[in-house]
Amino acid sequence: MFANLYICVYPVSVPMLMYKHDLVYLTEDASHDAAIELINEEAFGPGRHTRAAARIREQGPHDLSLSFICADDGETIASVRMTPVLAGTVKGHLLGPLAVRPSHKSRGIGRELVRIAVEAAKRKGSEAVILVGDPPYYGPLGFEKVAYAALTFPGPVDPSRVLVVPIAEDTHARLKGTIAWRK
Repeated sequence: MFANLYICVYPVSVPMLMYKHDLVYLTEDASHDAAIELINEEAFGPGRHTRAAARIREQGPHDLSLSFICADDGETIASVRMTPVLAGTVKGHLLGPLAVRPSHKSRGIGRELVRIAVEAAKRKGSEAVILVGDPPYYGPLGFEKVAYAALTFPGPVDPSRVLVVPIAEDTHARLKGTIAWRK
């Protein structure tokens, strides 16, 4: 249990526990599929496929170049996926699912995956990154609320949880209408 536990002593003799972790963030590839499915099952349970965002993801493949995993000492322990969408007239990406193994939660891994994915989407020319999630978690990461009920999902969503990182200047004005997968 304590094989990777180190005790550091600062000059003022304040002991501090430190855990050794070799975290690596990588672009997702097909070899990660089984681990990602397990992580998502742990995080969201069997009903995850009935959610409105999942229905969008079922319409077409996610963008592997914008989807990332975190590995700890070679084991995939977290992932985030990005699916290309048309939201009103905005060509953006739907972020999610974002999931971290329970053993690695509360270490900033999810936030780092979101940061990496959003930056990659900006570089690729995406006009927005959209998600359905908790404003207190995603707000500090640059997400803003979309106008109430501005987007129509292929299933019920709480409009107060629809968030966006607007990349194009007129994103909010154009986020009106249906959100669906795009090529």
